[in-house]
This record gives sequence, C-alpha cells and structure tokens, in this order.
Amino acid sequence: MFDFHHSYAQLPERAHARLDPVPVAAPRLVAFNRELAAEMGAEGIPDDAMLAAVFSGNTVPAGARPIALAYAGHQFGHFVPQLGDGRALLLGEVVDASGRRRDVQLKGSGRTPFSRGGDGRAALGPVLREYLVSEAMQALGIPTTRALAAVTTGEPVFRDTALPGAVFTRVAASHVRVGTFQYFAAREDFAGLRALADHVIARHYPQAAQAQAPYEALLEAVVEAQAALVARWLGVGFIHGVMNTDNMAVSGETIDYGPCAFMDAYDPGTVFSSIDRNGRYAYANQPPIAQWNLARLAEALLPLVDETPAAAVERVTPVVHGFAARFERHWLAVMRAKLGLASAEESDAELAQGLLDRMQAAGLDYTLTFRALAEAAGGAPAPAGLDGWLHEWRARLGRDAQSPEERVAAMRGANPAVIPRNHRVEEALAAAVEREDFGPFERLRVMLAQPFDVDADTAAFLAPPVQPDPRYRTFCGT
Repeated sequence: MFDFHHSYAQLPERAHARLDPVPVAAPRLVAFNRELAAEMGAEGIPDDAMLAAVFSGNTVPAGARPIALAYAGHQFGHFVPQLGDGRALLLGEVVDASGRRRDVQLKGSGRTPFSRGGDGRAALGPVLREYLVSEAMQALGIPTTRALAAVTTGEPVFRDTALPGAVFTRVAASHVRVGTFQYFAAREDFAGLRALADHVIARHYPQAAQAQAPYEALLEAVVEAQAALVARWLGVGFIHGVMNTDNMAVSGETIDYGPCAFMDAYDPGTVFSSIDRNGRYAYANQPPIAQWNLARLAEALLPLVDETPAAAVERVTPVVHGFAARFERHWLAVMRAKLGLASAEESDAELAQGLLDRMQAAGLDYTLTFRALAEAAGGAPAPAGLDGWLHEWRARLGRDAQSPEERVAAMRGANPAVIPRNHRVEEALAAAVEREDFGPFERLRVMLAQPFDVDADTAAFLAPPVQPDPRYRTFCGT
C-alpha cells in the first residue's frame, strides 16, 4: 500500500530496537483517513478487513521494518534518562506527493524494550481522542501529527478498569523529540548525537547545513518553529497538558495528544490534565515551558556547538533567550488576525491583552467571543461584557485599511466556530467505549473538519456545555 523508506533506521542501532508488533485477537477498523492515505501516495487500498489487519499490527505491510525509538526526557521537570516507544512502532517513512518524508507509526502495538513494565497497549478512548483532536488541529491550520487509522483489537486493556483496546496509526513529519537528543547527550554518546543532529538537519532544516555553525543554526530553527507553534496553540485556546521534553517534536509539529483539551471560558490558569496537579502546563504557562524545554535541547547540543563548554553555553544562550521575542512576534500576528487588523501598531499587544482581561473578568467563552467579534466587524451586535474595550477596538479598526467586507472574511478565517469542545469529545468517546456506537465520533469528526464554517448542521456543535464541570479532567493514554 505504501512505498516505505527507512532513513531513521540508518542511525546507530542504539537509537532504536527492531521488532514486530504483537498480534491482537479480533481487529476491526473503526476509522480510516482515506484523504490522508491518498496524499501519501497509497496505492491499491485493500478492503476494511485487510486494513484492520495492517493497522492493528497483525500483518506487517510489505517494505515495513518496524522499530521502537529510544529517547529520554524531562517529565514534569524531572529527568528520566531512558523512556522510548513503550507501546509504539515506526513502520517506516513515506515520501508523499509533495516530496515530504512522513513517518507512519502504530501506537498500542504491544510491548517493546522501552515499555518499563507497561503492557504496550492503548485503550479505545485515548485513541479516538487523538484521532479527533489531531485532525481538528490540522483543519485549524496548526502543525500537527495526523491520524491515519484507528482499529479496535477485540481485547481488553486494564487500567483502573477493563477497557476496550485499540491501535492508533499516526503520521508525523518525524518522531524526533527534544528527549531524543537528551538520550544521546546523557550517555555522552557524541557520535550518536552528531548523527541524530545531522539527520534532523537533512530532514527538517536543510538550510542549517549551509550555516557557518550548523548545530547552532539547528537550535535556532527549532526555537523559531516552537515559538510559532505555541503562539498558534494559544490562538485557539488549546492546552497540550503534558509538555514534557519527550513530547516536544523538533519538527515543530504538535505531538502526543494525551490529556489535551480546549478552553471554554477564558482563564489563563486553565488546567485539565489529571496529572498536572500544580499547573505546570496551564494554558498561559505553555510559552515559558516551551522555552524551558528548548533550553534542555540547547544543553544537549553543547558538545556539537563548541568543544569548550563555556564557549558553547555563551553561543546558545542568546538563541534560547530569543524565544520570548520570537513568541511575542508570532502571538501578536495571531491576535492581529483574530482582531481583524491588517496593519501593525505598537499598542496592538495592549489592545489584545485588554480584551483577554475583560473576557476573563466576565467569564466569556474564548472561541465564541472571537467569532462574535468577526460578525461585529460587519455590523452584527457585539459580545456583551466588553464595554469600553469595544470603543478602543473600533477606533483601531478605523485606522486600518481593510474594507468591512474584507475584514469580516479574514476574521472568519482566523476565528474558528467549531473546536473539539470537551463535552462533545467525551460524548463521542463514551458512546464508542460504552456502547460500541461510533456514530457520535463520526459526526464530530465531520464537523471538526470544517472549523470555520457555520450552517444548520454545525450549530449544535458550537456552544460550550450548559453547566460546565469545574472538576473536568483529561487523562494520559498510557
């Protein structure tokens, strides 16, 4: 079905472990992304039974060479020198119609040498959550891993209780993480570290190879990609929930949708993750945490930047410190688009923050408030609770060159109407897990594919819950 390549497998053997998936009892295909498969050049797509066999791991497709990847990572600030793919296998890489190299990975495919006592399996609920949210992020225009398939296994997995098992197939620009660099650096494996860095440069940032200091240029490119990514997260009210260094892809894609969620009412301190008890990864903490993670990447790269440690630190420090300015630039670009501003003024950051402050004070819904502003720019009633600020905003619009029609169209394209509302996601997961009813999942998937459109079909998916649950928590999929 795919023409597999294996550039990552050319790295030293200590970077990965070769093994096949563990077969499951009764695989059943519940979702398959045919559009993505076609984009990746799939030929001769088989029937659902064969797709279920392939994407459960029961049948290893021709040309695939499954490997589990090694990496380390800081988890909630504490370094773990060996993590790795404990329940995932990279089947190989596919060069798509646009010439992009993309990984195809099974999640939930059984134990690996990195399982650390885990069962190597995944439950259906987290698999469907990742499918829905990653594809929603794609539709929102945010760099992300993609969902290719979801298969139930016919076997239970045991967490707090018995749950239906599933396998998720993920597509990514790559699965190299900050923690992958940390894995080699912690072992003082400088040959492996250099091989990994050269691989990432060739795959993601080829311009760095031409720089006078290529590894410093690599760091700068990753810093820029992460600054842009996190700014776009904040623009849609997304909270990753577990921004450990092993969950930060150096490609600049969003990866590992575990306890992720979207805000309803705006509150910068919003936390949904059940394991983030101190709010380390709260909504507003995501930019400084991204910078903290990038400092860990810089530390790992020090031996490649300069053979003298002090000189290496001196060279990478301004690159890491530069994250804040880069993030601010991207965040302002996001907020200007959301506010309907085509030009730039120095006071725009203050205008945007003023809106957020009023939204927080009034308990306004993040997504619906910005969407309502898009309509208000064309003469519709403005959202309540923004008195005073609206006068400032309208005065700012008056200094902008766009026509009202151009502004409304641009704002509708920058402010989604449909997001993966937590209560809607939970309804879809509960129906699938508890009743084997995948209808709600499929309806939500279709709605999330067109987040900027509003019609009679989408109306029911726009609103926040009637009675928000302040105790709502999301959970890791492990």
